[in-house]
Amino acid sequence: MKYDFTTIMDREGKDAVALDVLGQYPGIAPEKGKEGFDTIPMWVADMNFPAFPEIPKAIIKRAEHPAYGYFVPYENYNQSIIDWHHQKHGVDGLEGAHIGYENGVLGGVITALNVLCSKGDKVLVHSPTYMGFTNSLVNNGYEIIHSPLYLDENNVWRMDFEDMEEKIRTQNIHATIFCSPHNPSGRVWEQWELERVMALFKKYDVYVISDEIWSDLILDGAKHIPTQSVSEDAKMRTVALYAPSKTFNLAGLVGSYHIIYNKWLKHRIDKEASLSHYNSMNVLSMHALLAGYSAEGHHWVNELCEVLAKNVNFAYDYITEHFDGVHLSKPEGTYMLWLDCTEWCQKHDRSIDELLKAGYDVGVGWQDGRAFNGECHIRMNLALPHSRVSEAFDRLNRYVFNR
Repeated sequence: MKYDFTTIMDREGKDAVALDVLGQYPGIAPEKGKEGFDTIPMWVADMNFPAFPEIPKAIIKRAEHPAYGYFVPYENYNQSIIDWHHQKHGVDGLEGAHIGYENGVLGGVITALNVLCSKGDKVLVHSPTYMGFTNSLVNNGYEIIHSPLYLDENNVWRMDFEDMEEKIRTQNIHATIFCSPHNPSGRVWEQWELERVMALFKKYDVYVISDEIWSDLILDGAKHIPTQSVSEDAKMRTVALYAPSKTFNLAGLVGSYHIIYNKWLKHRIDKEASLSHYNSMNVLSMHALLAGYSAEGHHWVNELCEVLAKNVNFAYDYITEHFDGVHLSKPEGTYMLWLDCTEWCQKHDRSIDELLKAGYDVGVGWQDGRAFNGECHIRMNLALPHSRVSEAFDRLNRYVFNR
């Protein structure tokens, strides 16, 4: 490979939540490992790989000029987004007028809900649920109505369309948050699924807030289909949210964007987003996006996805072979695993707290799935050098699941 995905970075004390807050937030952050076990960060959803090299080069070049005052985005900022979506996802017809800046995807979610709903309104969300959705909606006075995903006979996560329709119809729901690809399951939705769910939303006039922040991280031949692309109606009723942060490991820089084709909706959301007077672009994040959304950036992401797929395939095979009673569906996108440990805990008469703690003790920094509505589940981040992933599973095998 041309790029470095094997170096083990020293992130401790380098502004990395993944390591710097261990033991500080029970139920969210892991505890530190016992003496003799360094912590392998496998929880918060950022990557333990160096960023695409052209990004720090661009940031350093800009930072060398010692003035960081007010600025306006470069003319090629929107064009870079347009070109990226055309080349990566086959999107045609996207224009600068459809793109708007957001400080973060979650901020964009709340901005859109504030336009589409009143405080106290019910919002449909799939379960398991990204904890950021839960916290943001609750903090802003919205009521979450969960529609659980289920595993079909082929161990593939599916939407329960009947359950969704019943809840939309009986609970007067007019807005939904749709996660594509889905976090934490890693499901990449197929064309027919998107067509069916968008037809359901059209039937009941439900507006869609589509979080597509993971859309560039697709594995083993799966294909991301933008929600807005499945029909003209989907295009006009959907607020799609994206960011380079997951793709290039830039969460600390801040900077996301929305794509909205509906002119009336775009104007209202732009107005709502402006009311804080704090939803504005960072000059360094602009340069980071421009460097990432380049021809060479595509090559880096392609190599990244190969590395992630290798880690996912290794972890899936290892778990199914060695960890009897632990169940999972192989992710098609993202770099997260969603482990159902219910059967293992029952067989071994251990609680999920005891299982999590056993992993923490040997330096496996995995994440409690209860924050994502998984009663006996664990979420694991596999965006690490393969040597670290292999080491983590070796520890789990020797000291946790088969001790």
